[in-house]
Amino acid sequence: MDIPRTGQARRRRIRWTAYGVLALSAIGGISWYVYHLKPAAPTVEKATVWTGTVKRGSIKREVRGPGTLVPLEIRWVAAVASGRVERKLVQPGEHVKADTVLVELSNPELEKEVLTAEWDWKSAESNLDDFKVQLEVADLNREADLVKLQSDYSTAKMKAEAQETLSKFGLTTDLDVRQAKEAANNLANQIELLKQLREKNKASAAAQLAIRKREIDKLHALYQLKRDQLEQLKVRAGVDGVLQQLDAQEGEQIGVGTKLARVSNPAKLKAELKIMETQAKDVQVGQRASIDTRNNLIPGHVIRKDPKVTEGTVTVDVALEGDLPQGAVPDLSVDGTIELERLNDVIYVERPTQGQEGSLISLFKLTPDGKEAVRVQVKIGRVSVSVVEIVSGLQPGDQVILSDMSAYDANDRIRII
Repeated sequence: MDIPRTGQARRRRIRWTAYGVLALSAIGGISWYVYHLKPAAPTVEKATVWTGTVKRGSIKREVRGPGTLVPLEIRWVAAVASGRVERKLVQPGEHVKADTVLVELSNPELEKEVLTAEWDWKSAESNLDDFKVQLEVADLNREADLVKLQSDYSTAKMKAEAQETLSKFGLTTDLDVRQAKEAANNLANQIELLKQLREKNKASAAAQLAIRKREIDKLHALYQLKRDQLEQLKVRAGVDGVLQQLDAQEGEQIGVGTKLARVSNPAKLKAELKIMETQAKDVQVGQRASIDTRNNLIPGHVIRKDPKVTEGTVTVDVALEGDLPQGAVPDLSVDGTIELERLNDVIYVERPTQGQEGSLISLFKLTPDGKEAVRVQVKIGRVSVSVVEIVSGLQPGDQVILSDMSAYDANDRIRII
């Protein structure tokens, strides 16, 4: 008779169930471990990154900007009188003197005005000469009248004296004496009045002459102005230098005040630099500067900072010192560096691709063995063209990656190979 084995089957089920639970637990534990594992650090080839070493010492704080060489002495030559361009005698690029004629204009109407003004002036001078003669004749006539009165007065005075002598001897009456004296006194009064009238006439004549002379001076000034305008139809350079620009075409009608040419002195140049608005706040007149012409470095100093901002930049003028090198010509593109100050005993590093003055940035700092780099937060202080001051986050001797690492923004650690 067979006996059923119920106990053995039960033990087998329990054993397999235990095996299953252990297997599931192991799988769950492995899954949890794998899930919580950090991703492997990406690798970066050392040759593809730019590194720098943090140092302590003195640095020059500088700003840099592009610019051009500009003449210090620029003269815009404008038309003083309207006219038609007849000839251009000089071409841009030629050296000119102050009296060099650049352009010849013609203006028939102005020529006519010059002749009219000359005629009016000379006619007024002729009329003045005639007026002077008339005044002289009138004065001579008054002088003749005065001489006659003085002669009559002398005669009357002698008669009065004679009558007075006769009256002492009873040979004439008192009436005759009084009449003789009255006649003499009357002539004396006429002489005095004529003298006063003559003086008044002289003063009046002098005033009339002054008025006429002023009128002549006015006419002469008008003639001189017209003649100068006619002469200025020959447009001259005005200064010694090089003709840079000539905006005139033969046959063209030119109005008064039209700019025709630009003349500059190529031996006296300055640099006009465009400095970023954020960097220009510390630029001051007198600061040292260096101008790079791509062939030479020219020393200089700041002479002016434009008070306004244009398209995010501030214009700074730099005076050039010493003799200009060959190739330094107007409108040449240059780069300028201005020294703001010297910082002593500061921690600094070469300027990274990111980071403005006073900003907080992250950089990858290399481990001592150089095989890895860890992200650190770095506080930037004052900045210069090629270096930045480190306020916190790094110490002298640390090596950091300065090139653009934005592709690894999601990583706090990288491996260097």
